[in-house]
Amino acid sequence: MQGCEVSTRLRYRLTLASGMLECLCFAGVVFGFASLMFVLKEDGYFSYLCATVPGTNGTLTITDCSGQDEQFSLVFTIASFLNNFLCLVNGYLFDRFGTLVTRLVAICLYTTGTLLVAFSSAVVKVANLFAAHHSTVITLYNGAFDSSAAVFFLIKVLHEQGVSLRSSFLVLSSCSIIHLLRTLLLMPRTHIPYPLPQYYTYGLDCGQANTYNVEQLERMRNGGMTDSQETSGKDVSQAPVEGTDAQDSKPVESFRSCVLSWFFMWHMMWLSIMQLRHYLFIGTLNPMLNRLADNDPNLVSQYTNAFAMTQLCGVLCAPWNGLIMDRHKEKPLAPGETEQEVDLRSSSLSLFLTSLQCLLFSVCASVPFLPLQYLTFILQVLNRSFLYGGNAAFISMAFPACHFGKLYGLVMSVSAVISLLQYPCFALVKGALGGDPFFMDIALTLVTLLAFIHPVYVYIYCKKLAHHRKDNTQTEVTNDFIMAEAKL
Repeated sequence: MQGCEVSTRLRYRLTLASGMLECLCFAGVVFGFASLMFVLKEDGYFSYLCATVPGTNGTLTITDCSGQDEQFSLVFTIASFLNNFLCLVNGYLFDRFGTLVTRLVAICLYTTGTLLVAFSSAVVKVANLFAAHHSTVITLYNGAFDSSAAVFFLIKVLHEQGVSLRSSFLVLSSCSIIHLLRTLLLMPRTHIPYPLPQYYTYGLDCGQANTYNVEQLERMRNGGMTDSQETSGKDVSQAPVEGTDAQDSKPVESFRSCVLSWFFMWHMMWLSIMQLRHYLFIGTLNPMLNRLADNDPNLVSQYTNAFAMTQLCGVLCAPWNGLIMDRHKEKPLAPGETEQEVDLRSSSLSLFLTSLQCLLFSVCASVPFLPLQYLTFILQVLNRSFLYGGNAAFISMAFPACHFGKLYGLVMSVSAVISLLQYPCFALVKGALGGDPFFMDIALTLVTLLAFIHPVYVYIYCKKLAHHRKDNTQTEVTNDFIMAEAKL
């Protein structure tokens, strides 16, 4: 059994490491669109939309590529929308069929997408394996997701060295074999339960180690038997499931009640507002740099490279958010206090810091001063790594695990619909605002203030819970004293 335990722990670590590699190299490449856009422009994509117009003195001519920029903005709008909106389908597949089916579908879509680009010229449950660092692992994976934007930067560098866009995307397509091997060897067929049963394993079996999924664990909590136990006649009480107590027997909150809760509503608004700000910034980065650099291609390339390099830091910034959320893990609970209450109290600080970062980022992005954009890039990658990691971690701690996939998919899908506003915003800047996004940036900065409602609501909710628990404790002490006096 000791050898099996060592093998299981090794498998957990291999799953974590391979998942990090997967997220770092493939998952969020769409956020590196600014680098890819630079390459696509050099290769002549949508170049027919550029027009030569007379200069101010009537003799010189300049090239107006605003139509080309608008088309690239539309491409990014569609890509970022589908990247999030399809999370709803992904969440349903995950909750209904489990890990294997979901990943196989994702691998097919990813391979098809990279092949289409090549011939033309978008994990969280792993955190359940590490209970004491649950939120840290979630945010770490999301940070790696952000850092994968640097893949397009690498493609840009290779393109400048003579490597064709087609060759780069063919290599990305061939990497799908890595995802397939990880799916078959280092991931479960269904779900990773939380809390984790002792000696839980997956993939290649190790002795008689537990392989419970979420549905089996819920049945055990409710006093039922798993299918294997019904067959063998084993008693449920002998199953080595940790973290099961009287509270687990309470009925699970319905999906509908989760969606209609204020927690979900404010969280959805919190994510949607900040994501719209980020998407509009990324989608318009290239024309913004061209405007501030007076269309100097070398200067634009320099700032594009700087932006891409900062994306690599997402994997370094994201765990800070997880540490904030996990800072109360494994500490003794106060009388009557629940683990969920502790998690929510920790999350309120994370939600507030994320909102503050977005506000600062939006202010810096609104200032039309080119050197200041270095600070904007830093704040942007810091905030985005906090945003997506905090989003997944909050949903996992605020709502039942059996609804995680659907809730995560729903919030990402709704935020994707909101993010479609980036295209009319871009059109408004190009048209009515004469190409100057200053007033649009100011308006978005003011809208960002609404994101502070969510952390304030969570903080007030936790305060009310603590006050209610204190009143109940005092009432119990008073009742005990009265009963003792009556016996005397």
